[in-house]
Amino acid sequence: MNLNAFGILESHVSLKPYNTYRIETFTKYLLHPRNKDELCSFLKNAKENKIPYFILGNGSNVILSDTEYPGVIVKLDEGDFTKIVIDDNHVTVGAGVMIQALSYEILDHGLKGLEWASGIPGTIGGCIFGNAEAYKVCTFDSLESVTYLDSQGKEITKFKNELSYGYRTSFFKEHPENIIIEATFCFEKGNKEESKLLIEDRKKRRFESQPLQYPSAGSVFRNPSAEMPSWRYIDGVGLKSYQIGGAKVSEKHANFIVNVGGATGKDIRDLIQLIREKVKEKYGVDLVLEQEQKSW
Repeated sequence: MNLNAFGILESHVSLKPYNTYRIETFTKYLLHPRNKDELCSFLKNAKENKIPYFILGNGSNVILSDTEYPGVIVKLDEGDFTKIVIDDNHVTVGAGVMIQALSYEILDHGLKGLEWASGIPGTIGGCIFGNAEAYKVCTFDSLESVTYLDSQGKEITKFKNELSYGYRTSFFKEHPENIIIEATFCFEKGNKEESKLLIEDRKKRRFESQPLQYPSAGSVFRNPSAEMPSWRYIDGVGLKSYQIGGAKVSEKHANFIVNVGGATGKDIRDLIQLIREKVKEKYGVDLVLEQEQKSW
């Protein structure tokens, strides 16, 4: 199969720049389709030829394996997948657009509703997949509809009320065989200066409360409740600052695992397993992992 026919192809690529933990691992092929037709053709041929593949967003909520991926990792970061079309307060955007970029783009058009996302290092597709949220606002709040390819490669568009979603989850996380390619949002008219001030406030709060000086993938576990967030349990079992290899529980925020130098996927997974065991043993609470683990 000629993979060059399905987009921009790279071989034996380091994935260190493509995951925010900065785990040093590789993939046999990295493919960048430029439009829906190239993506559909690749998916059809990959299934017919039994070639393993998966879609990788910005790598900001994922723990990669330490060995070279034997198939094709697909990045929707070219062509149609990076388009933004604004029509009054309706905004249609490709799945590969960074939500931070979209937050500033709508700001320039006098719209508000994504100030909370100005510090989120995820793509639109990834943020819909996991229903990313911050400051009690989530991706689905302003979402209008999503266009995706189902397991058979059929293009489907559904409105928000036709899709299940909740705290840090969605229909797409429950059914990962579906591939998000585009979404439409509906935002409110806003005041540019007020939105800028809110964005700066959010940035300041993130810098003060999160270990942004180290590579990480954000919050490791979902919060069991508003009253008892995950970091309290992790702190309570004495694991703040605990380290395995290059992976360390942040001193600044115990629900962050940071790469302090040379962390492997195994280091991170081992530390996660230890945290879950200790919290379960002391509190009887099963912490739910928010980050995706990729094993091959």
